[in-house]
Amino acid sequence: MTRNTTTIEHHLTPALLMAYSAGALPEAFSLVAATHISMCDHCRAELETYDTVGGAILDTVESDTETPDFAKTMARIARADAARNAPPTRLADDVLPAPLASYVGGSLDNVKWRKVGGGVKQAILSTDRDASARLLYIPAGTAVPDHGHRGIELTLVLQGAFRDEDGRFARGDLEVADESVDHTPVADEGEDCICLAATDAPLRFSGMLPRLAQPFFQI
Repeated sequence: MTRNTTTIEHHLTPALLMAYSAGALPEAFSLVAATHISMCDHCRAELETYDTVGGAILDTVESDTETPDFAKTMARIARADAARNAPPTRLADDVLPAPLASYVGGSLDNVKWRKVGGGVKQAILSTDRDASARLLYIPAGTAVPDHGHRGIELTLVLQGAFRDEDGRFARGDLEVADESVDHTPVADEGEDCICLAATDAPLRFSGMLPRLAQPFFQI
């Protein structure tokens, strides 16, 4: 089995890993988590620990104590099983890890990009309404408009790299941004950057033009 040789320096937080293991994340966040885990040996090992603990707890729950919330949690766990069990670093193509393949129709060639300005393109993925997921294509050297957050934004790099106020993020790296973070991501020169991003609330743009365009692009 081919293993990931990229040095990944930015990971899922313990809270996100525990929530993913418990099936408590929105589908969009679970997709980002599963894709990162398939690329990251460190987070995959951490997840196995949480899965073991969670499995022991579930074994103590009697079947007649199931509630609607419990059933919803179990359904989310079931949806994540295929992604969790995917071999590490298995690719649908040269860019997309296996957990992401079914969301885009199999490979990067099937992505239906939509221009959002400045050469940046996006493709919104079909997930539940608790959060949204999209692929972002950022040309080399291009900056994404300065923005803050009204909730949580997870950004996983699939190709190339970007820099912002929190450092540099390359393939496999995951940035977790919350309401305390304002940043201006800029794609590295030399290679276009492709990211998988998920948000549970609209972004907070500083500029007038991005704010005017925001409803049209569902950002």
